[in-house]
Amino acid sequence: MTQDSAIATHQLDEDMLAQPLEEEEFDEVDAILDDLRTRNDETPQWEFCEGFMAALVCCRRAIPVAEYLDVLLGVSEAPDSEGSFADDAQRQRFLQIWTRRWATVEKSLDTEVKSLDEEGAYQPEVMDVRGALASLTPEQRAGVPDAEIPAFAQVWALGFMCAVENWPEEWAAPRDKDAAKWLDAALEFIVALTEDDAGPLEISPFAEDGPPSMSAQRLDAYAQGIWAVYDLREIWRSMGPRVETVRKEAEPGRNDPCPCGSGKKYKKCHGA
Repeated sequence: MTQDSAIATHQLDEDMLAQPLEEEEFDEVDAILDDLRTRNDETPQWEFCEGFMAALVCCRRAIPVAEYLDVLLGVSEAPDSEGSFADDAQRQRFLQIWTRRWATVEKSLDTEVKSLDEEGAYQPEVMDVRGALASLTPEQRAGVPDAEIPAFAQVWALGFMCAVENWPEEWAAPRDKDAAKWLDAALEFIVALTEDDAGPLEISPFAEDGPPSMSAQRLDAYAQGIWAVYDLREIWRSMGPRVETVRKEAEPGRNDPCPCGSGKKYKKCHGA
């Protein structure tokens, strides 16, 4: 967790950070995003935020809150600006919920698991929108506006790749060829989830007796995408932060005029 997150949320204690979010708190953050959307119609859904967060957790560099909040929500984190939050209390509440979810995601990705069904494994908060619509009666569906319905985990993957694309230097391939291949393969699994699910509807992801809303291939792709997040976390943890290259300006030749303006040759002035 970044130092900025702790400061912005008044240093939530460890006991609170260790508590996963309750369903009511996810509803609360959805309500905050809905309110933000009244002032900025490009405010994303929580599923997008969840993917964006996962990428930040995996990122090679710890991106400060002040740097990524505007990218995600289009709001300013500057102390003298309220951005598009209703007030400072709303901003602080969003960051408290965000920071607690961050702690849960980080802990999950740092825990060794052999199956995604294990307790403590990373489980993104994603919605089965197609399944929800399929569960409606014809009368209820008639009241739903026509719009392109995202595939399962598609919005999450778009949020993840949004963070990758906004900080490309932190996701540049490392010099180690094996690590570079590992990175590329992991990102390809997530990119695959940004595409539509064009396969036959065979599975309900959350209920055995629910209406089928995704293909078997999509379920496999989703599992590969989650394992890819684990791989990305491990890649950058093992590589460490990027080392900035220090470029030294070329010195003048010994017989060149000294740049100090003395009129002497460099070798008889500052180069002596």
